[in-house]
Amino acid sequence: MSKELTVAIVGATGAVGTKMKEQLLKRNFPIKHIKFLASARSAGKEVEFGGKTYTIEEATPEAFEGVDVALFSAGGSVSAKLAPEAAKRGAVVIDNTSHFRMHPEVPLVVPEVNREDLARHNGIIANPNCSTIQMVAALQPIREAFGLTKVIVSTYQAVSGSGVSAIEELRQQSAQWEAGKDVEANILPCKSDKKHYPIARNVIPQIDVFTDNGFTYEEMKMINETKKIMHMPELSVAATCVRVPVVSGHSESVYIEVEKDASVQNIFDVLKNAPGIVLQDDISNQEYPMPLYVEGEDPVYVGRIRQDLSNKKGFHLWIVSDNLLKGAALNSIQIAEAMLEDNLL
Repeated sequence: MSKELTVAIVGATGAVGTKMKEQLLKRNFPIKHIKFLASARSAGKEVEFGGKTYTIEEATPEAFEGVDVALFSAGGSVSAKLAPEAAKRGAVVIDNTSHFRMHPEVPLVVPEVNREDLARHNGIIANPNCSTIQMVAALQPIREAFGLTKVIVSTYQAVSGSGVSAIEELRQQSAQWEAGKDVEANILPCKSDKKHYPIARNVIPQIDVFTDNGFTYEEMKMINETKKIMHMPELSVAATCVRVPVVSGHSESVYIEVEKDASVQNIFDVLKNAPGIVLQDDISNQEYPMPLYVEGEDPVYVGRIRQDLSNKKGFHLWIVSDNLLKGAALNSIQIAEAMLEDNLL
């Protein structure tokens, strides 16, 4: 990648924006110039990047003049307002919010799964939901080899998926429990909903607010995004999304049904050679993926692979990944890298 680009990060001080900065440096993304954009309230603050200090600018339409790639992670309302303005000025927007994900003209991309969709962008590309990304990355090689007819997923999602403030609330609640004080809850399961519950010493079976069908928006995101990314509107998908008292790293128990006959060893063989996947499945030595050990790691880890006891075409998998990396920042950077390699930037 010899071509150097002007990059803008919108929301650089948030949990995902911080990881975006780290990934750009770690992966030696070819940057000619970088700018950091935020609300008027944060404009003027300073941010460190690559040993230099940069002043955060206000995110206005004019701020995107001359920008080649704009990485958005500042909330859906910001993306709705400014992403089209950035695209209008020639930038390719990679948006980490949910705002554009299901828009029919916006590609929703995990490079290991549907990289070819990048070629039909109109200036905006959506980064999928963190839980969806790790699941489809693991399921795609299985689907290519054996087909796929059904997916049932239960997630165990870290609090970092709700941002820096949720991480701090977990820490505060843990300290309050230990001190025998009243535990305060102001954020989870969803800041905009009526009730809030402690996450320390707890598991909350709600992420985002409920829809009319009884599923939460998070669950519907996983269902609809999986179908869109895989180009399988007919695929049977169901999800239950749960918040657990883990700082980083989403875990998923996934049941799938395939079209062709397959064995556990067949699944092993496919995943061993899959891009971005680490097979960690040795039950004789109690080796399987856990969020504590994948934090800060790029791949998606898969283990506990079992054939269903009543359906020979059914398989159970355990999928774990750092939700701030492959689930967000890393996937965004990989999209930009793929576009450079494919001469789309």
